[in-house]
Amino acid sequence: MQFGRYLEEFEVGAVYRHWPGKTVTEYDDHLFCLLTMNHHPQHLDVHYAEGTQFARNIVVGNYVYSLLLGMSVPDVSGKAIANLEIESLRHVKPTFHGDTIYGETEVLAVTPSRSKDDRGVVYVETRGYNQDGLVVCIFRRKVLVATRAYGERHGGEQPRRPVPTT
Repeated sequence: MQFGRYLEEFEVGAVYRHWPGKTVTEYDDHLFCLLTMNHHPQHLDVHYAEGTQFARNIVVGNYVYSLLLGMSVPDVSGKAIANLEIESLRHVKPTFHGDTIYGETEVLAVTPSRSKDDRGVVYVETRGYNQDGLVVCIFRRKVLVATRAYGERHGGEQPRRPVPTT
């Protein structure tokens, strides 16, 4: 199974549909809130949330973004040298406990490096949507991606994987 793509494998306009989706549980949301010290009652307090415009808890936005970023790794940045920039991040609609998030990423530009011939920058937009097809999150990022030559010099498809001995 392929994990990531080399620079030569990206084409402008290609769309990668990430699979599988992830159903966000209350536990997922609360754990992320606690790990990141985001204790806003909109995420943690059912009674408080009942008095807000959504009338229920909403999932913390950075969890939704992190989930989508993670979903995109096998398709987009599995062979990345570095994530360079998150250009924009928009939370379009709220995500609620029990929603299932799906993601897809579109390649916007591929730019070979001018200073090193073994890498380049891939510019992508990732869109996340729920089980009803409603877009909940959109972000754009730039990733420094290796060429196939770089990958081969650094161990190929599965670098540093040991060979079993008997």
